[in-house]
Formats: sequence, structure tokens, C-alpha cells
Amino acid sequence: MEEGSMFRSLLAILQWWGFNVTVIIMNKWIFQKLDFKFPLSVSCVHFICSSIGAYIVIKVLKLKPLIVVDPEDRWRRIFPMSFVFCINIVLGNVSLRYIPVSFMQTIKSFTPATTVVLQWLVWRKYFDWRIWASLVPIVGGILLTSVTELSFNMFGFCAALFGCLATSTKTILAESLLHGYKFDSINTVYYMAPFATMILGIPALLLEGSGILSWFEAHPAPWSALIIILSSGVLAFCLNFSIFYVIHSTTAVTFNVAGNLKVAVAVMVSWLIFRNPISYMNAVGCGITLVGCTFYGYVRHMLSQQTPGTPRTPRTPRSKMELLPLVNNDKLEGKV
Repeated sequence: MEEGSMFRSLLAILQWWGFNVTVIIMNKWIFQKLDFKFPLSVSCVHFICSSIGAYIVIKVLKLKPLIVVDPEDRWRRIFPMSFVFCINIVLGNVSLRYIPVSFMQTIKSFTPATTVVLQWLVWRKYFDWRIWASLVPIVGGILLTSVTELSFNMFGFCAALFGCLATSTKTILAESLLHGYKFDSINTVYYMAPFATMILGIPALLLEGSGILSWFEAHPAPWSALIIILSSGVLAFCLNFSIFYVIHSTTAVTFNVAGNLKVAVAVMVSWLIFRNPISYMNAVGCGITLVGCTFYGYVRHMLSQQTPGTPRTPRTPRSKMELLPLVNNDKLEGKV
């Protein structure tokens, strides 16, 4: 690889890490430090900012060409994915309210396992034994981390776990519903974020509206806090744009390794800021999970390189759709 290409790849990875970790930390700060305990409203702000950002990038600045989608397909294909996508983001923000960033990020690494199991159960897809073997350290690491988590909260744990299922469901839907459309992360946001805003707007208003008014009256500096909340939405969109950049600047293997290292960076930064207690065995469980995710990515890559005609695992599309993190979900697999 040329020196200039290596520098661009490194720069892409660093800016992706920066946006991803910043969004996650800001969301946790909003829930914990600002006492803004309204995950539906935070998610809605993110969707609104992403809708506006995608429109500006595609329609105003014309930095990305618009992928034209048939109006009927918008409701038949895009809307169902937007609904699942919305659930995924909300569950991620709900989990952030109740459990530490380190624990949430580790649980999100469970997504490869839920994706493989769902594809096997729903579509009866064949998977090479090496894929199943790579899931063993992921599952084992998650179990060890959960058992030894000092700030364990069952509601937050379940929210993060169901968030993994939502991410996996979104991946399966992407493969079945979006065939024929080569979406990138910006076009994905352009079409899905408005639907997600529409889906989430009314529930957020009905369930959290009165609480937000009470918070606004009681908070000592509500306007400053609102600026932070709005900034998290802007950065969430920037994260999607950075994903598009990093995908085009790195290889699949590099992206997989960088994605797992990003989780380690997020865990370390969150610990430095929030000082949530992490036991030795908890850290070991997190490490085992990340090693398992890296091995899983390596196995998938190796199997994808097999010559036609040899048994291979079906390709789960690592599309930009799958990499949306608004994420928290950002291996999207993956992704606030």
C-alpha cells in the first residue's frame, strides 16, 4: 500500500473513531450528567438532524448522487427497515441510560452471533463450522462480562441485547428488501431518517413531552443543555458521513479490526470520563469478546475469498446500512 493511501486510511479510521466515541460519550453525558432521561426524544433529535444533514449533502451541496427509489418501494421496502432501525437506535439509547458505556459496547459486540443464529433459524442458511467456532469466544466473553459487571442493570442489559436482535433483523431485511439498490450510508440516512422521525415523533411527544417540560423548568441551565443535545444529533449525522469515508478508504479486514479496536477505545474513554467500576474479570470478558469478533470477521473474509463451487458461508451484506451507528450500532453489525 502506498504511503499516501496508508495515511488516508489511518486518517479515515481516526476520524471515524473520533465521531463514534464522541457520540456515545455525549449521549451518556446527556442521560447521566444533564439528567435528560428521555431516550425517545434524544433519538428523535438524532433522526431530525440526520434528515436535514443528508438533504444538504445530497440536494444542496451535491456531494453524493441521489439513489432514486421507486415511490412504492419507499413504503414497501424502506419503511419496514426504518421501523426496525428506529427500534435499534432507541434500544441503544435506552441501554445507555441504565448501564455503563463499557458494558453496552461489549453487549453490542454480540450482534454477529444473533445475526448468524437468526439467518440459520429464519432462512435455514448454511454456515461453515468455522463461523460457529468463531462465535464461541463472543458468547463466552459476553457471559463473563455480564456475570462480573459491577453496575449490572437488568433493564439496560435487556435493552442492549434486544438492540442486537434489532440490528441483526435489520441486516436480514437489508438483504431481502434492498436487493437491486446499492445504498451508501448517506442515501440510507436520506431515505430512512425521515421515516424514523415520523415513527418516533408521536410516541416521544406523548410519553416524554410532559417530563421534558418539567425538566426544562427544573434544570439550572436548560438552554446550554439543549445545545449539547442538538450537537449530539449533528455529530450523529457526521458519524454516518465518516462511515462512508472509512469504507472507501480501507479494506474489509482493516475495517473489521478497526471496528473492534474502536470498541476498546470507547470503553477506555468512557471509563476515564465516568469512572464506572470495571473488575479485572469484566475487562477479560470484554477482551475475549473483541478477540472473538475479530476472529469472526477474519473467518468471514477468508470464506468470501474461496473460489466458486466450494462450500462457503452465505454473505451477510456488510452494507452501509449495516454500518449505521447513530449508532451505537456501528459495526453495524454495529453502531450511539
